Amino acid sequence: MLPMTHIRSMLARLTLALLGGSAVLLPASSWGADYLIGPGDLLRISVFQNPDLTLETRVGEDGTISYPLIGTVKIGGGTIPAAERHIAQLLKEGGFVLKPQVSILLMTVRGSQVSVLGQVNRPGRYPIETANMRMADALATAGGIAPTGADTVIFVGTRDGKLTRQVIDVENFFGNPEASRDFLMHAGDVLYVQRAPVFYIYGEVQRPGSYRLERDMTLMQALAAGGGLTPKGTQKGLRIHRRGANGKIQTLELGLDDPLQANDVVYVKESLF
Repeated sequence: MLPMTHIRSMLARLTLALLGGSAVLLPASSWGADYLIGPGDLLRISVFQNPDLTLETRVGEDGTISYPLIGTVKIGGGTIPAAERHIAQLLKEGGFVLKPQVSILLMTVRGSQVSVLGQVNRPGRYPIETANMRMADALATAGGIAPTGADTVIFVGTRDGKLTRQVIDVENFFGNPEASRDFLMHAGDVLYVQRAPVFYIYGEVQRPGSYRLERDMTLMQALAAGGGLTPKGTQKGLRIHRRGANGKIQTLELGLDDPLQANDVVYVKESLF
């Protein structure tokens, strides 16, 4: 059975949502218990049977609010239930309210933003407008991955109070329903889409230049990307210039079915006959 404090809090939130207004007020539970309050979030704070302590306020850039009687309170980075308990504790410790029952309504999360950077069509900062905004939603809001973008995305964010960095293989990620379902965006998260790797081809090919290196691309596929050989070109003695781990350029001879690596330079020689 739910505690009476939680029941009153949920009823109050639902009542305000039904009344309507300039903002949609929803129960904190609809945003998920793990929603983290962020700078710019607009909150409505109330204390049961203490109307003078009702306050609408926006969370500052430092994650704090100014609340009657207790002054500056740090709530940014924590969950809504945690903020309710924290304010209630301060009111009780200060002797202002004997048994405070604090309710917080999340009126808008437009202050909570994610950054989508790198090789996307519209890089920038975007508001978290729904409780279940996921990585796919953030990428779509930024116009999707640009043609120059890689199949990997770097994620940087805070989870469980720790800074997390993760390199996400987009193709495999969306092929895994479990991973996709759990990957919710939080305020302050950053997605960075890397530039796709390329290879270079020159010599006796139809279209010399640089090309996107597709996953598991072979030397034969690279020749096809370059339009194939010219009448003077030959597949014999194909040379690949590749930078080694020591930074020096190596000259290799690969088979047509061998895979290329990022920044390989393929040289097609002229046939002597």
